[in-house]
Amino acid sequence: MAKVAGCPQRAYNSVRDESDPSKVPAYPPKRTRMKTSQPVDRRERVLLLGVSLKHRPRGKPDGPSVTSRDSLNELEELAQSAGANIVGTLLQVRDGLDPATLVGRGKLDEIRAEAQARSVPLVIVDHNLTPVQLRNMEKGTDCRVIDRTQLILDIFATHARTREGQLQVELAQLNYLLPRLTGRGQELSRLGGGIGTRGPGEQKLETDRRRIRERVGKIKAAIETVRRQRTTRRRARQAVPLGMIAFVGYTNAGKSTLFNALTHADVLTSSKMFATLDPTIRAVRLPSKRRVLMSDTVGFLRDLPPDLIAAFRATLEEVQEAALILHVSDISNPHHAEQDAEVLKVLHELGVADRPRLHVFNKMDLLSEEDKKVLTESRGNGGCNVFTSAVTGEGLQDLLARIDSAMPVDPIVKLRLRMPLADGRHLSMVQARGRVLHSEVVDGHFLLEAELPQSAARRLQEFVLE
Repeated sequence: MAKVAGCPQRAYNSVRDESDPSKVPAYPPKRTRMKTSQPVDRRERVLLLGVSLKHRPRGKPDGPSVTSRDSLNELEELAQSAGANIVGTLLQVRDGLDPATLVGRGKLDEIRAEAQARSVPLVIVDHNLTPVQLRNMEKGTDCRVIDRTQLILDIFATHARTREGQLQVELAQLNYLLPRLTGRGQELSRLGGGIGTRGPGEQKLETDRRRIRERVGKIKAAIETVRRQRTTRRRARQAVPLGMIAFVGYTNAGKSTLFNALTHADVLTSSKMFATLDPTIRAVRLPSKRRVLMSDTVGFLRDLPPDLIAAFRATLEEVQEAALILHVSDISNPHHAEQDAEVLKVLHELGVADRPRLHVFNKMDLLSEEDKKVLTESRGNGGCNVFTSAVTGEGLQDLLARIDSAMPVDPIVKLRLRMPLADGRHLSMVQARGRVLHSEVVDGHFLLEAELPQSAARRLQEFVLE
């Protein structure tokens, strides 16, 4: 056998003797490829902080309230929707809120130690912080601190797709940032008091404030232009008697999934909170063959910032202009009653609490058969309550029938018509816009008994039989 070049060991060219293990050449071990490490989680590590006031319930005088824990769980869902990696949660129970630091100096030291131990650069507080509290908490924890409002604004900025939504989010962010400029960063030159502190003053700070105010003015003008365009389109829709139906509800209640199931649209559906931000309008034909417009709107949330509601005034105008409101609730959520109360609070703020409304209990597929029976018996399957599952399609036809009967715009009227056989245009309109109950041919005419929308009935007055 030829000698292998570059191979110093003769054992590579010798013949293996399987009968004598001692003569088996010792081959060098094969090189093994090193195992690849686990994928690195590049999400920002955050620490959640909740503050609860002592409500002193009977039997548990020092325990945190249930509402505070639910709010902290909701903050966790918001942080996950923003793409955070939650490494810890802290809940403090206090008699009252500290006006300077919210949680007290001792708690700030504990938060700083916890953040350093877990290598956390960001702390999210389940409370709306004042500029002073925000500045003191950042100094006391040596971490970047954001509050609930800023987290919601960040999620909104991520999900805004249309120009209108982006303008509204930017306006809310600038209004939030404006009173919090003082003390943010060491590059701001501030005028002090006393000997040796006189200097250039707050030039950088005032420049930033002026730029923000100018930008806010431009955004408000742009949003007003968008609002006028939306009003023009709305008037064009109102020229045709099509009723508007608005979907409202707590965030992540399944509004977009239900909207897609009824309209066959492709609106983004996600388990993340505030996945749907920009409004979407689609036309739907009801069982009576009336056409209506359905609008999917932004979800509501507990303690939604007033500035955010004001910024999304143009979006929420669809709710104010709706002839019928579908209040969608996640019936599988154990706290859906508290969520419904928050939705009703926002509807009161918008001035539409007295508008005709259907209460849709969604996600029935997540309940057991026993729970479904108890729910339908307690709530009743009549009146304004409808039970649906947007995923399985359960109750959707019943929902459309309820919408048809509750829709106040362009009501259905029953007519008896006598039309010539040759009048195909009006005959086709009756077939397309209404429902024929009975028909017969007499003396070259159609005698029809039909149910039609009032707008179509007005166009057939010459054929109506008294």
